[in-house]
Amino acid sequence: MAHEKNHDYHILAPSIHPFVGAVSAFVMLFGAVFWMHGMTPYVCLIGLAGVLYTMFAWWSEVTTEGNTGDHTVVVRIGLRYGVILFITSEIMFFSAWFWSFFKHMIYPMQDYMGTEYVQPAIHPVDALHLPLINTLVLLLSGCAVTWAHHALVHGNDRKALVQGLALSIVLGVAFTALQAYEYYELLAHDGWTFGQDIYYSNFFMATGFHGFHVLIGTIFLMVCLIRAIKGDFTSGQHVGFEAAAWYWHFVDVVWLFLFFAVYLWGAPV
Repeated sequence: MAHEKNHDYHILAPSIHPFVGAVSAFVMLFGAVFWMHGMTPYVCLIGLAGVLYTMFAWWSEVTTEGNTGDHTVVVRIGLRYGVILFITSEIMFFSAWFWSFFKHMIYPMQDYMGTEYVQPAIHPVDALHLPLINTLVLLLSGCAVTWAHHALVHGNDRKALVQGLALSIVLGVAFTALQAYEYYELLAHDGWTFGQDIYYSNFFMATGFHGFHVLIGTIFLMVCLIRAIKGDFTSGQHVGFEAAAWYWHFVDVVWLFLFFAVYLWGAPV
């Protein structure tokens, strides 16, 4: 009985994942700088491969820990705190783009003569067409995730859990496809180059990074769907799915701010 756990904590065995992840992230960013200066992209790609491997291997171990009873109540609280801190860091990341956007729209300097924003010869974004459709698509996807979560917590309805996750993934993919088409229309017909105009630079950076987060969130939900089909998650223990749901709702909220601030209020007319 010496191995029996008599406490609420999970003592981790020594792991090489933090070291491999740190080295891979350094190699990826170092290689990205080289790539931006016209050198080989392979250093960055090697680092990216290491980061992806670390993510897969480490999170696979965390999943195994959750399925074998190592995620006690105290451990689950710690995991939730970690997810909250991660989402907080993402909020700070997007705050920088909103700050830059508001600053250059309200008080343009250096890049423009005078104190009024001068619209360049670029096709303006019509907020009431594709962006509005994408807003509805993403909000419906968030509703589907909430439906899946409710089905799991209240009744442990696995069929509704799988259906809700599947629907949210389909809508997430639709959002990405519509945004890609929107970018194609803007770039193909306008001949815009990055850095040509502050408004459009901020526009593409903010909405592009959000689109990247939608892609990551969709993968997150796909992993949860696979786990749900395999029988993972219970009404009392589903931290992985909970983290995915929180992340997806964060993506929803950021898009609402982008839609009202960038597409509606800040669009040049």
